[in-house]
Amino acid sequence: MELLQHSRSLNSLLLHDGGNREGLLQFFSQCRSPILTLDLRLPLDLSNDHLSTMALSLRGLNSLRLQSCCLVSGEGLRALAVGLAGLEELALVNCDVVEREPGLLATLGQRFRNLRKLDLSHNEMLHDKELVSMLVSCGCLVELRVRGCGGLTSVALASMLRSCKSLESVDVMQCLGIGPEAVEFFLKNSSRLRRVEVEESKLSDAARMWASSKFVELVV
Repeated sequence: MELLQHSRSLNSLLLHDGGNREGLLQFFSQCRSPILTLDLRLPLDLSNDHLSTMALSLRGLNSLRLQSCCLVSGEGLRALAVGLAGLEELALVNCDVVEREPGLLATLGQRFRNLRKLDLSHNEMLHDKELVSMLVSCGCLVELRVRGCGGLTSVALASMLRSCKSLESVDVMQCLGIGPEAVEFFLKNSSRLRRVEVEESKLSDAARMWASSKFVELVV
């Protein structure tokens, strides 16, 4: 309520680990600040009602990060996608709705066609089919993070090559299903890549050679 009254020029907000549900709902519904970046880490507070209200009130939002939001469902995220179709940065980190509702990522990809940065890290049960169905609509991506998504395989990397021609930065650290051969193939065939985060054990001599020749930074 203090923010509502005194912060008319607020453009970035981070809420971490807790808050009053009704107060948060009131803030979103009455907010007149030009918020561009919203980072919500509220495992027990954020619900579909909040997302629907955000979609109506925060039309200028450019970047949204949701982390460990267990009360959110596909219904809320789809409502958000309708209202905020111009979003350029989206993070759904450790959000079980990604794994719980097949087809959700495909819908989000179709709505968020202007996405430049996507972070789906630590969704351990995320599988190739779901990621591929989203990436096919995300041709503008320059940064993609899937750290800790142990269900992904080389199919995911192949999809990045095929659908995301502008990718510059990729994080595939802790993706157990992605092996050295896939990493080497990815480095060899990526045209705009500038940074890759991956385990050192997955970097063959050939992979390092391709990275060096293309001036790709390897972060291990």
